[in-house]
Amino acid sequence: MKDGVRIAVVGTGAIAQLTHIPVLSKLRGAKLVALCDNDAAKARALADRFDVPDVFTDFEELLDSDELDAVIIATPNHLHEPHVLAALRKKLHVLCERPLSLTTRGIERCLAAAQKADRRLVVGHNHRFRADVQALDQFLRNAELGQVTSIRAGSLLMKHTPEGWRNRRAESGGGVFFEHGFPLLDLAMWLADGPNPIRVVSSMRRGRAAGSVEDAMQVLLECDNGLVLNIDVSWSYVGDEDRWWFEVHATRGSARLAPLRVTKELNGRAVDVSPSGAASRENPFLQSYRAEIAHFLAVINGDAPYEPPTDQVLVQKVVEAIYKAADDGKEFRF
Repeated sequence: MKDGVRIAVVGTGAIAQLTHIPVLSKLRGAKLVALCDNDAAKARALADRFDVPDVFTDFEELLDSDELDAVIIATPNHLHEPHVLAALRKKLHVLCERPLSLTTRGIERCLAAAQKADRRLVVGHNHRFRADVQALDQFLRNAELGQVTSIRAGSLLMKHTPEGWRNRRAESGGGVFFEHGFPLLDLAMWLADGPNPIRVVSSMRRGRAAGSVEDAMQVLLECDNGLVLNIDVSWSYVGDEDRWWFEVHATRGSARLAPLRVTKELNGRAVDVSPSGAASRENPFLQSYRAEIAHFLAVINGDAPYEPPTDQVLVQKVVEAIYKAADDGKEFRF
């Protein structure tokens, strides 16, 4: 598309304001042509700020526009699937923020719809596009650290209470694990090349109100190749600052992110082999979204290979198993 891919952003909440809209407004090869949100005043203010031509409050009206090639779906979680399916029916390419759907069956419906429409469907897992993650991925793909034996990850956020749809399980899909553990799980399974899970044990703390979400969860997932994943998340952490970590342990080395540090066994000694160019000068959060959206444009234009997000079926099955194990208070076996 020589004049640029014409894109609309659907949902103008925090993530769209912080990443999608500012990135698209400056990204070569993209034309941000419309914003869609049920809050007309907010959408109009953003459109004026970033020189976006059109504003819609009706999603179907947006889809009827002839001046559109693709959409970015950044609406509340329970609306992702219906919005994705509607966009694909209109033969539009879709980048959808995680999760693609709240159910495994819903993800399968989205995949089938994308195949039928012959359009590109990309799920927004921005961590995969971080500069440090891309560098770590090369170490693992080349087996430089040996076999990965465990991945330990976590996100502890200072005590706060989520508002709106994020605090209602039917709309959000879950609480702190769905918001912060899900991307860690996806990243771990992606870096580990999609291992087959065999059992999961999890524990969570949830509010007392009906339909409330969890504010803390611990997960242990064991896979058939011996890999063990440990994930610890909370948004009720009492400390002096938020904490985030992601560590990979392997038979001949280890690594951790933020910043990337890689240690490799060489001649019986542990040697720091961290690449000096792995850190981006840009804010890692914004850099990852910029790279993600650039990838979306590339697969639309045929400049990068397209891989349908079929891996999300397995990830969602694991998510569902994690919640079932926590709800039932016992181990879940696949």
